[in-house]
Amino acid sequence: MLSMPKRGLYAITPNAKSADDILKFTAAVLKGGACVVQYRQKNSLNTIDLAKASLELCHAHHVPFIINDNVELAEKIGADGVHLGKEDGSILEARQRLGESAIIGVSCYNSLEMAIEAEKQGANYVAFGRFFTSHSKPLAAPAEIGTLTAAKKILTLPIIAIGGILPENGASLLDAGADLLAVIGGLDTENFTFAAQTFTALFLQGNH
Repeated sequence: MLSMPKRGLYAITPNAKSADDILKFTAAVLKGGACVVQYRQKNSLNTIDLAKASLELCHAHHVPFIINDNVELAEKIGADGVHLGKEDGSILEARQRLGESAIIGVSCYNSLEMAIEAEKQGANYVAFGRFFTSHSKPLAAPAEIGTLTAAKKILTLPIIAIGGILPENGASLLDAGADLLAVIGGLDTENFTFAAQTFTALFLQGNH
């Protein structure tokens, strides 16, 4: 299993109509410099075969592949880890099933307390958001940029920002304390590789 990067673009697969679309997206964002790929698929595609093929693509680039919400699928295909929302089971259960070296990430929304607790329980990263209007999660509660700054002062694990992130607003989140930017809609453009490169460039600017 690959370990969690400390900074960079965390790409999340968009909902797609075919497995080919997901694989094309994954290959393109890897080429564009994504350092993590999360499989988030709400449509009923052949999940196991598609996730396995995506995992192989990521490993060819030495990039960890994480499954959203589904510990069982992560275990079945040997993914590098899982991302847990508040209704997706405990960190402890995921750790027992996936092993000590698995990456376990946790959504903390706008809650510093949740993030502190996740770190205590052995999470490998925490995610805060949404920070901007999000097409993929329009009903998600907003998060405050100040939460990133407060989290950076007390947490030692990587901090991810998510929700409506675009190249033009991503730098403000990095300045506030985010280590990685998790992006769905901002990558779902006509040129996935170029979009990924634009985000990756944010980490090369200034103090990021």
